[in-house]
Amino acid sequence: MALPDNLVGEIVDGELYARPRLAGPHALVERSLNIELGGPFDKGRGGPGGWWILPEPELHFVRDVEVVVPDLAGWRRERMPAVPEDHRFEVVPEWVCEILSPNTAKKDRAIKLPLYARRGVGHAWLVDPQACILEGFELRDGSWLLLGIFKDDDPVCLAPFDAVAFSLAELWT
Repeated sequence: MALPDNLVGEIVDGELYARPRLAGPHALVERSLNIELGGPFDKGRGGPGGWWILPEPELHFVRDVEVVVPDLAGWRRERMPAVPEDHRFEVVPEWVCEILSPNTAKKDRAIKLPLYARRGVGHAWLVDPQACILEGFELRDGSWLLLGIFKDDDPVCLAPFDAVAFSLAELWT
């Protein structure tokens, strides 16, 4: 089934979910977070490197059957040495980030977060641009453990990217 170009489709438990492309504030947070993590972790500038940090990858937990598109995802390069040639990412990421909006928050928390746990994603971050909050989770024994809640301009030093801290205020400006 083809969706219009202005929609992003995801398939979870056999159900198709469609959502519009990013709104402005959402896109700014995604861009800022990609900058904060991309330099030190993806490019190795001022940090350890060794990661792929990618915006909106199409994750295929089951090819063309269970498909989601997180706002950001990260893979250690030793697990995924190269980015796939096509649009399907079939290696489970170590980290995902969902940027919440009024249209997506319920699905991100109630549907996608449990799916990420079932599929073995090690860490998940939820960012709420309206509340200026970042929540970080780690998967332990199949369940999410809340590692921390950061707000406003708190310094963020959070697994799996705890080697380099950044100010949460960078996401809101």
